[in-house]
Amino acid sequence: MSNELKNKLWNKMHEQGSVMVGLSKNDEHSEPMYAQVDEDIANNLWIYTTKDNRVAGGGNSMLQFVGKEHDIFACLRGQLIEEKDKAMLDKFWSSGVEAWYENGKTDKNLLLMRFELESAEIWTQEPSITGMLKLSTGAKVSASELGEHTLA
Repeated sequence: MSNELKNKLWNKMHEQGSVMVGLSKNDEHSEPMYAQVDEDIANNLWIYTTKDNRVAGGGNSMLQFVGKEHDIFACLRGQLIEEKDKAMLDKFWSSGVEAWYENGKTDKNLLLMRFELESAEIWTQEPSITGMLKLSTGAKVSASELGEHTLA
């Protein structure tokens, strides 16, 4: 995976962690969640959820991300695993997270999941000047004139 695109993705996800998450092993739809990025640990994301949530069983998963400004799109494949390290639970805890759990960190239904990235497909939408000109005039545009794409 292009390190430049991966870094751009991680930075965007750190700013705005809204993602869609679903398990590959069932037919249930993905659902919106918030992914926490740790700048010191590559290829992992953390998601607070509940023990009765449809992704709580973990396993093969897909995670989709769209940048707030629609300038980057990504589909990530990996493993969702229960995070048992209490230090990670504390690391990302905030009043925003606490609002979801009646008994805070001691809530019996609280579950922290770790997403371990295996592969990703990333697209950017950053049209070149030529691409913008072609778009505005209706001329044929090539994919390379609209942004970058990588599969890893």
